[in-house]
Amino acid sequence: MFFDIVRFFLNPVFYIAIAAAIVLGYVRVKRERKMFRSRIVWGWTELVDLLRNTLLISLLLSVVMAGIGLTVPMEWLIALTAISFVMVLSGWYQMGSFVYLSAAAVALGWLFRRFGWDINVGPIAYEGLYINWEWLLPVALLTAGLLVAEGILIKKQGAPRSSPRLEKSARGLTAASFETKRLWLLPILLVVPGDLIASSTPYWPQLTIGETAFSFILFPFIIGFGNRTRKTLPLYFYPALGKSILSLGIAVLILALISFAWEPMALIAIGIAALGRFGLMIRSILRERGGLHAAAPQAQGVMILDVLPKSPAEKMGLLRGEVIRKINGLTVSNETELYEAIQVNAAHCRLEVLDHQGEVRLRQHVIFRHDHHRLGLIVLG
Repeated sequence: MFFDIVRFFLNPVFYIAIAAAIVLGYVRVKRERKMFRSRIVWGWTELVDLLRNTLLISLLLSVVMAGIGLTVPMEWLIALTAISFVMVLSGWYQMGSFVYLSAAAVALGWLFRRFGWDINVGPIAYEGLYINWEWLLPVALLTAGLLVAEGILIKKQGAPRSSPRLEKSARGLTAASFETKRLWLLPILLVVPGDLIASSTPYWPQLTIGETAFSFILFPFIIGFGNRTRKTLPLYFYPALGKSILSLGIAVLILALISFAWEPMALIAIGIAALGRFGLMIRSILRERGGLHAAAPQAQGVMILDVLPKSPAEKMGLLRGEVIRKINGLTVSNETELYEAIQVNAAHCRLEVLDHQGEVRLRQHVIFRHDHHRLGLIVLG
């Protein structure tokens, strides 16, 4: 019986998400070392971020969904599992927003029921779903909640977790874009009606109301995100995108709540969520396509592409996109001159930096021999 319960909890999405996060970290580190001779952040960062900053959101959504008795059908969860599995395996995280997965699971359920398709895998028989407002309402609320969560996560983690990559500009010069690929896992407690769980695990805890049995399950919801910025620095791009997604999520939540009074609004809310999120994705792609790179060679000095964690550069408050004009009184125009200038006074480094507004900032720091790269900068030039 114990192994039956274990098998039930071995949702393939959970394990494929872990594997995908490990691969994401490996590929990123390999690319960074090839381009910059150093990784920027730890290779396990993507795996750690899979659950970091999501547990509080998961708890809040669990309280709402299970605490007030909102139920979602097992058939929708089965379809969602299959679609999430395909999304993670494909690596197409641009389409990893939960609103796409949720809407696709609803559509898949309707198609199976409409055309009489069915799939039988072990104890699971999937025959699709009738469009029913009783389950569409909690699905719409859950979709809105996870869209809000996506906006918060992108706003908070999008910029710090973007990785620079070198490419050629329209003028044939070496420039850089910033790529973000993330997966987030949100374990949410749900109430599921029916006896599908009890049929395979008879000792699974159930709640019976009238003639209907309900089970509690902890389901791993996945949010994927992928984007590349060229014209806008990540520091400005991702907070703005996250804010837009957050606003869309709040609007969808309001529409979902209206469905308590007018049931068809639940399906409309899911549709608006998917279309709205797709519109934001297209807008961000078009805005960043073409034009000048934000990270490109500068006549005034050497541009900072990234700052290594816990390095002297981070302690000095240096930021991506800033331009180093002078080090220890010497003008620098490329990476070689930068490190030669550091050697002039390696023990106490003084920098003259142009910030994002073109204002001059003066920074200085004592550099020790064990400090990585002596300064901890990834620069363009």
